[in-house]
Amino acid sequence: MTRRRWIAERWDEATATLTGAQAEHLARVLRAERGTGADVVAGGHVFHAEIAAVSPAEIRFNLIAEIEADPALPVTLAMTVFKFDRMEWALEKATELGVAGIAPMIARRTEKHLAASARKRAERWRRIVHEASQQARRSDVPVIHEPVALAERVRAASTATRIVLAEQERTTTLRSAIEEAVAEARTEMPVLEIAIGPEGGWAPEEEALFDANGWRAVSLGPRILRAETAAVAALAVVASYLE
Repeated sequence: MTRRRWIAERWDEATATLTGAQAEHLARVLRAERGTGADVVAGGHVFHAEIAAVSPAEIRFNLIAEIEADPALPVTLAMTVFKFDRMEWALEKATELGVAGIAPMIARRTEKHLAASARKRAERWRRIVHEASQQARRSDVPVIHEPVALAERVRAASTATRIVLAEQERTTTLRSAIEEAVAEARTEMPVLEIAIGPEGGWAPEEEALFDANGWRAVSLGPRILRAETAAVAALAVVASYLE
């Protein structure tokens, strides 16, 4: 039987601790007892552990042995903010697929009320990816960056291969761009950043901004995809090639 995996809030060389909602769920709902085994993520490493102490506010584990764990995909999604229910679904699925980070952006066509609420929503997004990481048995949690204006993210310095999904692009596919990035990286794993557009697509000035800052326009195919579908499809293409 597969052991449950938990992501610790605090840890040292020998112990790890859950607090808050995780601890309460484990203590009250799952009725955790001392000596129960579990897998615990602490500091980006996964350990076989045993519960050493239980209270509704805190669960402490003794770390027994480190377990080999798969790394995250070396991909950050620069995702424009869109309808929150769809975006939260995309965050969950991107986490399950192994994304390393999500960088929310405010684009010209982002609805004003969503743009105004994005910063307040960031903590909720972090909770969603935390829970999805546990469910997917990840050894880490994707980074949710603070929402910023699209121009700020596009112009930011980066060593990643930067790719923008563009409806007007028809010749260069995402897969071919990844193949080229892998060839250029040689023995290293390429680091990618992939921009996902808003409902209604990129504004012309945004397309020009991406181009001026060295982002490569690619296609996911001839069909027009919703933003959440494009995010999942892009990560699936990356995973199929890099994993």
